[in-house]
Amino acid sequence: MPHRHLHLRGAAQAPLCAAFAALRVGLDVPDAFGGDVLAEAERAAASPRLPPYDATGVELFTIDPPASTDLDQAMCLERRPGGGFRVYYAIADVAAFVAPGGALDAEAHRRVITLYFPDRKTPLHPTVLSEGAASLLPGQDRPALLWRIDLDADGAATATDVRRALVRSRAKLDYEGVQREIDTGTAPESLALLRDIGTLREQRELARGGISLNVPEQEIVEHGDRYGLTYRAPLPADGWNAQISLLTGIEGARLMLAYGTGILRTLPSAPDGAVARLRRSARALGIEWPHHVPYAALIRSLDPRDPHHAAFLQECTSLLRGAGYTVFTGGTAPEPAVHAAVAAPYTHCTAPLRRLVDRYAGELCLAAVAGQEPPGWVMAALDELPKEMARGTGRANTVERESVDIVEAALLKDRVGEVFDATVIDVREERPTVGTVHVKDPAVVARVEGGGPLPLGERLRVRLAQADPGSAKVLFAPA
Repeated sequence: MPHRHLHLRGAAQAPLCAAFAALRVGLDVPDAFGGDVLAEAERAAASPRLPPYDATGVELFTIDPPASTDLDQAMCLERRPGGGFRVYYAIADVAAFVAPGGALDAEAHRRVITLYFPDRKTPLHPTVLSEGAASLLPGQDRPALLWRIDLDADGAATATDVRRALVRSRAKLDYEGVQREIDTGTAPESLALLRDIGTLREQRELARGGISLNVPEQEIVEHGDRYGLTYRAPLPADGWNAQISLLTGIEGARLMLAYGTGILRTLPSAPDGAVARLRRSARALGIEWPHHVPYAALIRSLDPRDPHHAAFLQECTSLLRGAGYTVFTGGTAPEPAVHAAVAAPYTHCTAPLRRLVDRYAGELCLAAVAGQEPPGWVMAALDELPKEMARGTGRANTVERESVDIVEAALLKDRVGEVFDATVIDVREERPTVGTVHVKDPAVVARVEGGGPLPLGERLRVRLAQADPGSAKVLFAPA
C-alpha cells in the first residue's frame, strides 16, 4: 500500500530527532548490530561467493534518490534486432554474502525489513554489505542475479531468464536527472528507452486493470533555522522505473507458478462498496468520473500536483489494503494468486538488500529456470516467511505513519488556535462530523471533528485544536 513517504532534507531540530528516537524505543526497533553479526558481515564482504558467469560487459546503471547507497537494482535497456526490446535487470545477490543459519542470517530474520525514519534508517543488513560490498555501486564488480527479459514491440514479455552473474554498474543516476535528460533529448539510448518501455508497460497495466498510484510525498525542508513540510509530486521517471521492477516481479511470479513452488505477494480485490464510495469522494472533490471510464484509467488522468487530485489519490489507497504473502508448493497454485493492484500474479524479488523475502524469491526463480530443487535453506524457511514479513511490514507501516504524525505535530505545536485553509478529503459515513482535512501550507493531512456535517470535497476554514509531538496527534476543528 502506498504511503505518504517522508524524507528529511538537511538537519532537523533536536526535538524532532528526539521524538524519532522515542518512537524507535516504543516500537522496539533494533539498534546497532551485535559483534558476531558485524564480524560475519566483514568476512563476507571480504570474500563473497562469486559466480563464474561474467556479465561485466553489460552497461548497467542505477536510478535512486541522490543520497541512496543501498542499491538493489541496476538496468540496461536495448532494442532487439527485428523489433522489440531487451531488459537486463541486475539484482544484488545477498545470498552470496549471507550464510544460511549464521548470525547474519538470524539477524536478518529478526529485522525483516529496512526501516526508514526521516532522520535515519535502520538497515536489514550491516552497512558494510548493504551500502558497500553487496550494493550495486558504480565502477564495482558485484555478484548479482541478472534477469534478461525480452519484450515484443508492444511491451509484452516473450522470454525470461535469470542467472547468477558478475556485473558492474556504470553510473548512479537520480530521478530528476533522468527526467531532465529524457525530456531534453540528451539521454543515451539505453536511458531514453526507459520512457519507451515504461510507457508501453503502463499501457499494458491499464489494459489488464492494474493500478499505480502517484501519491504525493511529504518532505521535511529547512527554512533558515526552522523546518517545514512540502509535497513532492512523483515524476514520470519514477513510474517508468517502477514498471521495470513490476515487470520483473510479474515474470518472477510466472516462473514460480510454472515451477509449482514459490511465494507470491497477493492483494484481495476491494470490498463491495469501496469503489462506489470513491465515486462519491470524486464527485465531492470536483473530479469528473464518467461511468464508462474504468477506475484504473481515471487514476492515470489525475495530476498529483493538483490538491484535489492529490487528496483523491490518497483516498484511493483505501482500495489497496490487505496485502500479504502466500506460499505454495507441490504444483498447486494458491488462491488468490493475483495481486489486485498489479492485476496479475506478482512476487517481491527486486529489493533483497532492504526486504528479507526477496532473497528467497530470487533463489526460487533461479531454481525454476534451472529446473532444479531449491536450496534446502530456502524450503526450510518458506512456511514462516509470510508471518515474518507481516510482522516486519506492519512495523514499517507504523514507522511511516507515526513519523508523519510526529513531524506534523512538531511543526504546528506553537500554532494552536490559528486558522488554516483546508479541503475536506474524507468524512466518516457513520459520524459525518468527523473526517480528514488536507492543508496545503504547511503540507499537513490530519483529523478534523466538531460542528455540523463536514462538506466532503469543499474548502473549509479550520482551527488548530491540538498539536502534541509527544502523542504525535494533530487535531483540527471547523473554524
